[in-house]
Amino acid sequence: MRGKVSRKTIFAFLGPSVIALALIGIAPLLYALWTSLHFFNLTKLRRVKFIGLENYGEVLTDGAFWQAMGRTFYLLALSLPLQLALGMGIALILHKPGLTLLKTLARLSLVLPMATTYAVVGLLGQVMFNQKFGVINQFLSPFGGGSINWIGDSSNAFIMIVFWDVWQWTPFVALVLLAGLTMVPGEVEEAARLETKRWWTILRYVQLPFLMPGLVAVLILRTADTLKLFDMVFTLTRGGPGSSTELISLMIQRVGFRAFDQGLASAQAIILLIITIILAQIYIRVFYREV
Repeated sequence: MRGKVSRKTIFAFLGPSVIALALIGIAPLLYALWTSLHFFNLTKLRRVKFIGLENYGEVLTDGAFWQAMGRTFYLLALSLPLQLALGMGIALILHKPGLTLLKTLARLSLVLPMATTYAVVGLLGQVMFNQKFGVINQFLSPFGGGSINWIGDSSNAFIMIVFWDVWQWTPFVALVLLAGLTMVPGEVEEAARLETKRWWTILRYVQLPFLMPGLVAVLILRTADTLKLFDMVFTLTRGGPGSSTELISLMIQRVGFRAFDQGLASAQAIILLIITIILAQIYIRVFYREV
């Protein structure tokens, strides 16, 4: 007969994780919440004072904040559907029987973009898309496109950010969906293929129910990552030209560490966190309700 586990034993196993989570996650959040309720400028530390919701009111009425938020959601609206469509296509191809060695090599190659950090991706983009010396313009030169200003033009710079985000994270979507496809019972899938040759019908009625948990996870994680995307954009365009690629994360960094207004930057970050939580709840209610 098994004995009861004491509270000391439970705390010995869970205590360090709980303490680490509190120090790493909860404490900074509480500090950001406290800062957002104060006038807190790093150049005027002697004048720190409680101002209530004034920072939030200033953020919500700031046109530049909503423009940066609009650019961020525009990036999300462009990159996320592309990642889902391409990731689903790759997963379905790798899920088909046969060509085991090639599929193994393909799975290994999918890990490489995810293993590359955001900052390195941005620096790689600067090198490849340089107007004078970049390999992309060198490749396009015989076709009359060798002088495209990828980084200095606002439209091209935004397209580059979308391209790099899709390149880096489509493999993640593909691997998650491929894992979901492996959960489909083989006999059920074979019976469905005997009934119909339409891949869409099989995907909709046989495979999609098993893909739904992974799909919801992908939607939540990729939405959160896109809303807080900073490193790649900062190293690639610095938010320029002008403010054409200044996403909300870059704006928060500019307000907090260039204008030194920590209170206002914290309020912007808290509002971004609230928006992310709301989107996650919408995903769960809309796509995950059947599961």
